[in-house]
Amino acid sequence: MKHDLRAYWRTNIYYMAVLLCVWAAVSYLCGIVFVRELNAVMLGGFPLGFWFAQQGSIFGFLVIILVYFLLMRRLDRKYGIDE
Repeated sequence: MKHDLRAYWRTNIYYMAVLLCVWAAVSYLCGIVFVRELNAVMLGGFPLGFWFAQQGSIFGFLVIILVYFLLMRRLDRKYGIDE
């Protein structure tokens, strides 16, 4: 059983690390680094770079939370620790 728990937590930490990297990349790259290029596109009357800086990273974070929930539900079922 101890081996299974280590594999479970190793996978859980891997999921968190990957998803946090995605969140940081979306927030930093789209909101700061590529803002000039993104501003060439308009979304709802606002430049896309502005939209990413103000709301896009929040929506991205919500999507990441949903992905984490789905991944963890599958992982819990795999190791038999779901409700």
